[in-house]
Amino acid sequence: MKNTALTHIHESLGAKMLPFAGYNMPISYEGVNAEHETVRNAVGVFDVSHMGEFLISGPNALALIQKVCSNDASTLAIGRAQYSCLPNNDGGIVDDLIIYKMKDEEYLLVVNASNIDKDWEWISAHNDLGVDMKNLSDDYSLLAIQGPKAVESMQALSSIDLASIPYYHFEVADFAGIDNVIISATGYTGSGGFEIYCKNDEVEQIWNKVFEAGAAYGIKPIGLAARDTLRLEMGFCLYGNDISDTTSPLEAGLGWITKFTKEFTNSENLKKQKEAGVSRKLIAFEMQERAVPRHDYEIVDATGAVIGIVTSGTMSPSMGKGIGLGYVTVANSAVDSDIFIRIRKNDVAAKVVKLPFYKK
Repeated sequence: MKNTALTHIHESLGAKMLPFAGYNMPISYEGVNAEHETVRNAVGVFDVSHMGEFLISGPNALALIQKVCSNDASTLAIGRAQYSCLPNNDGGIVDDLIIYKMKDEEYLLVVNASNIDKDWEWISAHNDLGVDMKNLSDDYSLLAIQGPKAVESMQALSSIDLASIPYYHFEVADFAGIDNVIISATGYTGSGGFEIYCKNDEVEQIWNKVFEAGAAYGIKPIGLAARDTLRLEMGFCLYGNDISDTTSPLEAGLGWITKFTKEFTNSENLKKQKEAGVSRKLIAFEMQERAVPRHDYEIVDATGAVIGIVTSGTMSPSMGKGIGLGYVTVANSAVDSDIFIRIRKNDVAAKVVKLPFYKK
């Protein structure tokens, strides 16, 4: 079990620690609902240093990224980030990731913690272009400072204007007394804020200064459990649940990051799938009575016939109702369709809705 550079701090704060993706991670501090509300209404900090970082550089860096990623990274300017995925050869997804253009011929790929080794092997296996690859995952820490008060509370820690960084852009600048920190206007909560990339030996200083600066704004540490409820309210996919080796990006509603203006892994077959149409789709649904949908619950129609499966589900802290994502047959995927979630042999009414669940 790996620790992050801040594990001792989480333990001293009384966090509930559990294994996640091979790391000892803080799941909650004061409770999921309270932490969720902190991020929706003020500002909270997640230690997500378990995420993986690969530095891809050299004259053919872009060519390699274009080859293995579904989105078109040629549109990236320095200081911009892009959401993408790594398609496999069988119509599924190796992982989803964020691509940062650091410099000309230099990119940072940020991948899911559970897939670091798998992704590294996959990209390496396609690197017949002499591209320089460095796995920085064990050397870097990542803090997500999220919430509507993130900009205001953190501005004193940097000489750059945080409010001027557009969504999915980043700056390499000073932050909390440390130079050359990546300050990225990205996140997984839908409530705004930043992700801060720094070296492991810098993160404790940054953590401490972040909490000093945020004290007047009600800043709190937030665990992975609230991270999950926050992302689900926005309908953001979680790898291993909503997308996987067996789900195509088109089925998952990720056609917008699947660009057929270039060739990439399995692009020909995915293009055929797009032209023919998918047979199932990832949908969002709300429970019509008080019930909590869970991963792997069956989705059925009015006759009781199984039409799909729940991939993510929770009781929404912001809305006070059961919400979820799941795959269903295309015939049952339209917004406002009536479906049922099979919960302990009872078929409980639900309705297909448009994302996001949470609207500010």
